[in-house]
Amino acid sequence: MKNAVRLPLTALLLGAFSLNVASAQTAADILNKLDAAQKTVKDLSFRLAGTATLDGSPQKIDLKVQSIPSAALARVVFAAPDSLADNILVVSKNEVKNYLYLTNQVTVTSTSKAAGNAGMTGLDLTQVSNFSSFLKAYDVKLIATSGAVGNHLYTLEGTPKTSGVNDGKARVFVSETGWRPTRLQLLDSASKVMADLNISDYKVNSGLTAARLTQLPKDVEVIRQ
Repeated sequence: MKNAVRLPLTALLLGAFSLNVASAQTAADILNKLDAAQKTVKDLSFRLAGTATLDGSPQKIDLKVQSIPSAALARVVFAAPDSLADNILVVSKNEVKNYLYLTNQVTVTSTSKAAGNAGMTGLDLTQVSNFSSFLKAYDVKLIATSGAVGNHLYTLEGTPKTSGVNDGKARVFVSETGWRPTRLQLLDSASKVMADLNISDYKVNSGLTAARLTQLPKDVEVIRQ
């Protein structure tokens, strides 16, 4: 009788093990699914809010991000910190427009020149609408998995591929539901969290247009760099 019980139990354990192996994800798997999920939508928008250390002190961060992935077009509108409130960043395939509300000026810079310089605390805002692209500058590994099957939350950690001004790490939390990012953390070289930002109000296919994303005041002064 003991053997009769042991055999089904062994088969059950082996089956559970096989299921876990089949459902296991690697960092590359998650990045591919994150990228694929974004490429299938016509447009997307989300709020990026939390805190970040700026000029040595923690400050509130609140951004609204809108994007049309197929057009490589994104719009970032600042609500906080106060020093950047109502500023707008428009990122296209070839150029970045940085609108300054207080002076009603917009600086226009090539995308290649702006990359890495249009950010804060290591966050490149020219890449913030596409987290799979953002993480291409990092060597990424999966450091944690939580939640039940079908509702996993994966934590990816990236280390910069090249050393430079920002030698810290980036962590992106990805939900298995819809394969979308839910949180972003930026750490300094001592692994201290310098920015902790939650991603909310995530919407897709809401009818955003290129005209809406590129809209700026008509009387703005244009400065080309």
